[in-house]
Amino acid sequence: MAALSSSSLYHKFHSSTRAYCSNSNYESSSCFTAKAVGYSGRRNDSSIFGGLRIQNGATKPAKSPAEEEWKIKRQLLLEKRVRSVEAKEALRLQKENNFVILDVRPEAEFKEAHPPGAINVQIYRLIKEWTAWDIIRRAAFAFFGIFSGTEENPEFIQSVESKIDKSAKIIVACSAGGTMRPSQNRPEGQQSRSLIAAYLLVLNGYTNVYHLEGGLHNWFKEDLPSESEE
Repeated sequence: MAALSSSSLYHKFHSSTRAYCSNSNYESSSCFTAKAVGYSGRRNDSSIFGGLRIQNGATKPAKSPAEEEWKIKRQLLLEKRVRSVEAKEALRLQKENNFVILDVRPEAEFKEAHPPGAINVQIYRLIKEWTAWDIIRRAAFAFFGIFSGTEENPEFIQSVESKIDKSAKIIVACSAGGTMRPSQNRPEGQQSRSLIAAYLLVLNGYTNVYHLEGGLHNWFKEDLPSESEE
């Protein structure tokens, strides 16, 4: 473990976040998913990329809970009393009340910098398979010059369950954080990877789930403790 300067980390993190998610709305599911680059993902007899029609018989997998509409996710999060906490409050809860910080960012980002003691289970991962459906998705990404597209991690809940007990007090964190708070521009708040993860956790029986408001972006900005893995 190597201690890091959070102030310098913030500037590096801020730049890499913009490069990774050129539009902050991409944080609403996964940065650079097929939907984010304009590919609907619905089954068709043909797919069109910039005028090029690709015939295919690929079948889109059934809709997963993570793909549920944000309005429905948000409603359940509110019903289950999932609280949002700011970075300094999250640190206090971790130190004084044995809260676990669950970092759902990609493993590479986690290794670069994360709160001390945080547990990493990525909610999205690089596309791994080469089925007909996956090839179509890869083509959609490649058309937009993106050669490292992501997909939902099907082992997310299983991995969390192997590391964190369902009675544990958890603060879920991602890069930007998102929010459940309504605003004039976003009356239903803004979805994020951590809020999607929180939704999946409460669906699967976790009862003490919190959410890091402002994400790890604010954690590093506020010069809170962090560490890296070589």
